[in-house]
Parts: sequence; C-alpha cells; structure tokens
Amino acid sequence: MSSDRLTSDRPTGASRGLAAGLLAALLLACTALLGTGAPARAETAGTGPSATTIAEALATDPVYVDPSYAAAVNPSQQQALVDQIEATGLPIHVALVPLKKGDAFDGDPRTLAAVLKERLDRQQLILITNDAYGKWLTGTEWPTDAHQTRDAASAVGFLKELDDAGLAARVGKAVELIKAGNGTEVYKAETARIDKEYSARPRAEEKASGSSGGSGTLLALAAVLVLAVVGAALLVRRRSPRHTAFTFPDAVFAAEEAADEAGLRSRAAAELLALGEAVEHADGAATPGLSRALDAYDAAGRVLDAARGLPDLVGVLALVAEGRSALDPAPGIPLCFFDPRHGTAVRRTTWRPLGRRERADVAVCEDCGQALRTRRAPQVLAVRDQGRTVPYFEVPAERSLWAATGYGSLLSGTDDTLAARVGTGEFSRARQQSEVFRDHRPPAR
Repeated sequence: MSSDRLTSDRPTGASRGLAAGLLAALLLACTALLGTGAPARAETAGTGPSATTIAEALATDPVYVDPSYAAAVNPSQQQALVDQIEATGLPIHVALVPLKKGDAFDGDPRTLAAVLKERLDRQQLILITNDAYGKWLTGTEWPTDAHQTRDAASAVGFLKELDDAGLAARVGKAVELIKAGNGTEVYKAETARIDKEYSARPRAEEKASGSSGGSGTLLALAAVLVLAVVGAALLVRRRSPRHTAFTFPDAVFAAEEAADEAGLRSRAAAELLALGEAVEHADGAATPGLSRALDAYDAAGRVLDAARGLPDLVGVLALVAEGRSALDPAPGIPLCFFDPRHGTAVRRTTWRPLGRRERADVAVCEDCGQALRTRRAPQVLAVRDQGRTVPYFEVPAERSLWAATGYGSLLSGTDDTLAARVGTGEFSRARQQSEVFRDHRPPAR
C-alpha cells in the first residue's frame, strides 16, 4: 500500500476533499496489488474429483485416494487397507477426497457420503470419508448404523495411540473398530478420558500458581487467554452441541495453505478496494459510523501491507467487514469465529471447549451453527504454531491479535474494535512477540 494511506486524523467537513484525494491514490495502489498473485479461491470453486469419478473407482476398488493425498496414503498403504477391508467381509468403502467450501460437496463429508451412496446404488453400504482437513474421519452406514460406524470413525480422532499417526493408520483403526462393532464403547471411553484430563488441568495450575492475587489487568489478560487458547485442540465431545473436535494433517495443510494464501491476498486487496470506494462515496452527514469505517480501512491497509501469512490476510477480511458494518445503520455481527472466510455470522452462540467450565460467546455462520447443533466439528481456520497445525485461537494471545479477539467475536463492544487494537499497536506487538518466540525457542527434538 502507498505511504499516502489515511492516518488516524479523520476528515470532517472541509477536509473531506483531502480524504477523497488520498483514497483515490490508495485505490490505485490496491488496483496494482490486484494484478499479482493467483486467482481468488472463488474462481477455483468446483475443482477436484467429481462424484462420478469417485463412484466409478469405488465400484471396483473399496478404497479411493485422491492424488492430493498420495503422500498421506501411498500405494502400499492403500493396498493394505483394501486387504484389511476385504478380510472383514463388510461392505466398507473409503473415499479420501480434498474437501473445500464451495466445491461439489460444499466441503461437507456427509454430503459427499450421501452423493456417493446414490451413485453406487447399494442397499447396504459403509462409507468412511475425511473432513476438509483430511485427518478427522466421518463414518456413515446404510440402511442402519448396525456396526456403530459413526462412533467408530469419530473415536479414531480421540485415541491417544493415534496422536502422531498418519491418515492410513487412522482409516485402518476405523475399519478395525467397525469390524469389532464396539465403536460407541471406545468413543465414550476416550472422550471421558480426555474430558477428565483437561478438566483437571485448571485445578493443577491453580495449585502451582498459589493463592496470590494479581492486578485487574492481569486478570483481564488471563480471561482473554482462557478464551483464546483453550480452543479447538482440546478435542471436543461430539455428544454435546457445545463440544467440537479439531485435528489437522500436516502434509495436506502445507500445500493447501500456500494455495489459499495466494488467492486470499487478491481477495483481501479486492475487498479493501471496495471498502475504500464505499467510504469515498459515503455521505458524512448521514453516516454516523464513517469515522469508524475510515479507522477500519486504515487498519486493514496496514495489516495487508505487513501480512505474512493466511491469519493476517483473514484479519484484513475481518477489518473490512468491521468497516462495512460501521457504514451500515444497523449494527452488524462479526465474521464467523471458527473461520472468518465463511463470511458474516448469522447469530451468536455460547461455545464451551472440552474440559473447561468457561464458555465463550462467539459469532457463527449458518454452517458452523448447524454443525454445533448437530454435534459435528465446524471447519476452523488452522495455522502453524510451534511446529504444530492448530486452530488459530489456540495460539497464545500475546503472539496473535486474531487469537486474542477471535477476529472480532471476543471483543466487548463499540469502542473495543479490531481497528482500535491495530491502531494502538497490538497487531505490531503481537508480530514482534511471535518473531522473538520463533527466534529464541529451543530447537525441536
């Protein structure tokens, strides 16, 4: 972005002409930025294997592995799964397919399963599919769940023995549990274990820290950290609508992140450009939130300039949404807490991570709200931290403005905005903390 970007001195009255001139220069800079990078994600929607392709492959082979998962399930592992499935004598089929919001299955593994069931046209069928991140499995059985397929597939994500296992091993374990018919028993045992372990942590930490009190600021920071850090890596009990589970495959994540980042940078620049045009044409007298919109525009431009990865680019989208909301007479809801790329939230809901008493009031899109209501895991924005792939809100708040604020969901009110926090330097300080941590952390063993 140009160095002529608007500063915190906002135009009023006669200074509106100056603001318009500066905005025009900024629009040209954004236009230049739009000329670089890969096509936006929307332009690639619908790519990937078709249902017909997958169904035709499954008609002759019980395991379909999309080429994008070749590194996670190699040919020898695929053959081992085929042999294991044939030995069960059950109509088990496996479809490992890259899923994305907006694709032929709208990123939903259950939609994929339903479509494949229709194409395969079989009365008895057991399907194991993956989620958008590849590692969490979904099991569906027709005509009834006689082999506890749903719980068997879900239980795999909770098993401690599979924490570092690859996708092939996870599918193999799901097949084993389906054959044994004890998926529900294993699922209940593992989720109870995890809930017990994580519920004990706060009490242990209280004893370790003693009974001494801190300042109000420290208490407030601790509260924010609780909300931001206890997120999705604490695997969440599927039986409760407030519980969700999140796991991620490293091999697939790296390639997908690179593709998403290229398209998202163009999208972020485009949306910033559109916000600039909206601000330029807004009637100051009839737009009480114009100053806040300008703040959001300025902050979004700064973040876009400094963005070094997917989380920051998503932050640009959140800031733009905040600016557009300021221009609207009706108060708006932030972007979806679980992944702001889902778009504007439709409601707020209370969400409690597994093993914690604290609840967070978060904004959710229709799909994520439906996922929580039907005890499924919402698709969340994943990032790399300390060599692990985790939900963005598990990153410690001092190293991520986005984790601390939930991209706007965790903010307190009108005066507490993403733009205000960027303006007071929180984004820059979080980046510095992240860089210090990265440069001085102990080497991985």
